[in-house]
Amino acid sequence: MVKQMLLNLQNIDKNYGKEPLIVPVLKDVSLEVAQGDYIAIMGPSGSGKTTLMNIIGCLDRASEGTYLFEEEDISEMNDDALSDLRLNKIGFVFQNFNLLNSQTAQENVALPLIYAGVDKETRNHRANVALSKVGLADRTTFKPNQLSGGQKQRVAIARAIINNPKILLADEPTGALDQASGKQVMELFKTLNGEGVTIIMITHDANVASHAKKILHIIDGEIIENKQGGVA
Repeated sequence: MVKQMLLNLQNIDKNYGKEPLIVPVLKDVSLEVAQGDYIAIMGPSGSGKTTLMNIIGCLDRASEGTYLFEEEDISEMNDDALSDLRLNKIGFVFQNFNLLNSQTAQENVALPLIYAGVDKETRNHRANVALSKVGLADRTTFKPNQLSGGQKQRVAIARAIINNPKILLADEPTGALDQASGKQVMELFKTLNGEGVTIIMITHDANVASHAKKILHIIDGEIIENKQGGVA
């Protein structure tokens, strides 16, 4: 069965600065991602992996090259179109959770639905379903300071999947967690991927990367190696 192509990046360059002080960060990066893929991107600090993630997530634009998201050319989208794409088709998970401390778990998870114009009753129901999916049905009214690190990350994952995104982008998702909590997050990613969610994950941890189906290494802005991942 042929998988549907989700992302197609060809010959992507990203430069910062202006002549004569141009700093190349990404150099001729090409990457194809099919629906249902689970990819880990590894690289040392300054290698360009976060810049690549930002371009994939439509938080930044490439200097050169072509990026198609479901066959739509990202370069032809205006800021409003990119915002809609991020809201409806991309879920983000960050190392430090990025939760609002004044809001409950339910309110944090429901936040993207406010921007999508969903009514409060529906928002709360969908947030509770998402929290149940990540094993936090009994923590809906808890605020972040009442949750462990692992629970905070699961709230962040619930928020990331609330709009049923096409792709989940995770930037060092276990970086702020202890080993046991990190393992729980990896099991959750495995479950989500098994349900068809496409995942791209940045990590410096080879053990974490091994959970992915494919591992890409990026050095000095170039993808240099492609290994198969996957753990039992």
